[in-house]
Amino acid sequence: MENTLLSLGHGYCAQALARRLLPQGWTVLGTTRDPAKAESLRAQGVTPVLWQPEAVTEALADASHVLVSAGPQDGDPSLALVGDAISARAPELTWAGYLSTTGVYGDHQGGWVDETTPLAPSTKRGKARAEAEAQWQAITDLPLHIFRLAGIYGPGRGPFSKLRNGTARRIIKGGQVFSRIHVEDIAQALEASIKAPRPGAIYNLCDDDPAPPQDVIAYGARLLGLPVPPAIPFEEADFTPMARSFYAESKRVSNARIKRELGLTLTYPDYRSGLAALLAQEQAADDDRA
Repeated sequence: MENTLLSLGHGYCAQALARRLLPQGWTVLGTTRDPAKAESLRAQGVTPVLWQPEAVTEALADASHVLVSAGPQDGDPSLALVGDAISARAPELTWAGYLSTTGVYGDHQGGWVDETTPLAPSTKRGKARAEAEAQWQAITDLPLHIFRLAGIYGPGRGPFSKLRNGTARRIIKGGQVFSRIHVEDIAQALEASIKAPRPGAIYNLCDDDPAPPQDVIAYGARLLGLPVPPAIPFEEADFTPMARSFYAESKRVSNARIKRELGLTLTYPDYRSGLAALLAQEQAADDDRA
């Protein structure tokens, strides 16, 4: 069916895209592994699809567009589940999007990367994403668009809760910078790509201002009127393996292509505007509940 999006792994970013498409008359089919979540999806206007080969294959037959958000585990889970069906359906699709990570570029010691930078992932997560990208690119006649996402923040994801409960940390590692992006800017980039498909395109999704993570924490604290957490040298910090892997790489990611090819103007071009908007939204929600 025309204007029908199948979302494989209907998570945070896919939900933000659905909120844009549904008011325009789109049908959005979202997968879930948990039958109990079906009613929650329906309440959002999304048609639930159980993560089973038969159900997903049936949904594929109706889809004009496919968004792949489900991340690799031992290989790509969507291809493991319905790879043959995706290959068979590929020539009939108008658009397919795969959400990857800027981690595929590896460490550049704070230097700039763009979509032409060779892939050199150094973390397990980055290597798995690079392999998954290649798997999707190998599907004949699939109108694939790859989106390499920087650190994602937005409603429910940001520094405020940790700052309020006293668990936020300002880890200082010389020369360390991260790129990031607000989830609404991810959604608007996906929507823009859907409206102007360029099969084979690869896009970095990030804002204009790569910044040290400690600066983001400090700014969030000032917005909340809370003390800025003390600095902790990287060498003295206690990390989970996942957190340590993030600090293993430092790079600045260029977003010039999404502006040039998709005509994108970011709603939140830096973490300062993004965090200020998140706090304003929280306060407005509190006022509504009062």
